[in-house]
Amino acid sequence: SKATVSVLYWKDHMSGKNPVFSRKQESEDKDDEDTNLSVYDSQDEEDEEEIPWITWFCTLKGNEFFVEVDEDYIQDDFNLTGLSSMVPFYEYALDNILDLVSPGEDDLTVEQQQLVESAAETLYGLIHARFILTMRGMKLMEEKYRNVSFGRCPRVMCCGQSVLPVGQSDILREASVKVFCPKCEDIYFPRSAKHKSLDGAFWGTTFPHLFCICNPSLFANVTKPTYSYVPKIYGFRIRKQKKEKDQIQQQPQETRNRKEIQQPQANSASLVTVN
Repeated sequence: SKATVSVLYWKDHMSGKNPVFSRKQESEDKDDEDTNLSVYDSQDEEDEEEIPWITWFCTLKGNEFFVEVDEDYIQDDFNLTGLSSMVPFYEYALDNILDLVSPGEDDLTVEQQQLVESAAETLYGLIHARFILTMRGMKLMEEKYRNVSFGRCPRVMCCGQSVLPVGQSDILREASVKVFCPKCEDIYFPRSAKHKSLDGAFWGTTFPHLFCICNPSLFANVTKPTYSYVPKIYGFRIRKQKKEKDQIQQQPQETRNRKEIQQPQANSASLVTVN
């Protein structure tokens, strides 16, 4: 009723409050609290979603061949000897890997920041090549090998033997990564096109062979294939053509002729020295 409303208005007026504005202020305060809570919640979610750079890099599609290098290993300057001259923006790249803020990082241009990100990936790959030669690194690579994370040998006679990543060179940008089969002891291109774009220097030429030596129990039952594929036509083996046979027969004859030619020359030389 009007009397009730007037009484309420009189009480609010006597208490120094405007009923309309007080309710509006209360609603605004409530909205501010809700927004503050939402901001805190979003910050908490961002903190929870934040993952280390190394974990982020190794979980990217196409980087399944990498293992997570321990930060303690990266922080040891001895393990990084010689890498500063091989990678541009070395200090920025190293801080990027370790999730550290570099002084003057905000002053970099967009192009320079992209170069730093690329340098961080290259630096991590070179560190990775050294880390997987340690006992800790080999243990992590062993887990991936057991899970067939590197794939299987494409050769039919190897019966799906698990393979290991290998580089044909320890120098950057010379060859992409390949996979080594411990059974046939040959190398092949990885199945995934994304893996073919990875630099072989990030695994190096030593790793798979040292891994096989250090883990003999893993390869105790791995033996070389006792047979190879034989081409046939209608069930009959294909005989070698005459040209191939003649070439095979001529090769030892040519070597003999070379030896016979070289022997008189040697004898004449000895005669000259005697006189």
